[in-house]
Amino acid sequence: MEALLTSTALVALAEIGDKTMLLAIVLATRFRRPLPIIAGIFFATIANHALAAWAGSLAAEFFAGQAFRLIVAASFVVMGLWTLIPDKFDDDDAPAVTSRGAFLTTLVAFFIVEMGDKTQLATVALGAQYHDVLAVAAGTTLGMMIANVPAVLLGDALVKRVSLKAVRIAAAALFVAVGAWMLVETL
Repeated sequence: MEALLTSTALVALAEIGDKTMLLAIVLATRFRRPLPIIAGIFFATIANHALAAWAGSLAAEFFAGQAFRLIVAASFVVMGLWTLIPDKFDDDDAPAVTSRGAFLTTLVAFFIVEMGDKTQLATVALGAQYHDVLAVAAGTTLGMMIANVPAVLLGDALVKRVSLKAVRIAAAALFVAVGAWMLVETL
């Protein structure tokens, strides 16, 4: 349960104001079809984060030992600091609207944009920490949905009401706290 809840909280907070959240808003305003966009986000995220959690879990098995645990702990601290940097989304980054529709465009765009993103890297680290691919992938996907579904449904109105700076600071603090906890536990 700890893996699920920690994964959900970390990603939900880290995702607010992230590039993929901005992508969700852009897709919502372009397509005006929330259900296919939400479905595309869900399936892209579950595929991307299941692979990331599996990679982290596999790496933890292969690189067992105190040094690897220290690297994973340090990666949480680095992700916390990275979270403090606001993401920007240019119209050049927005996917072209195609005849394939909202679902396929969202599915492909989210899967690609999430590659190398801080939430994907956090998922790798969480997979390494918990060795529970299912709980981590479910938790990080739930976190993505908690952050992105309101973005799709409410769009620009949500961004105007929520202090993205305050959310970034809270997410950063959570990442750093998890990293510090892992460092203390390892040492």
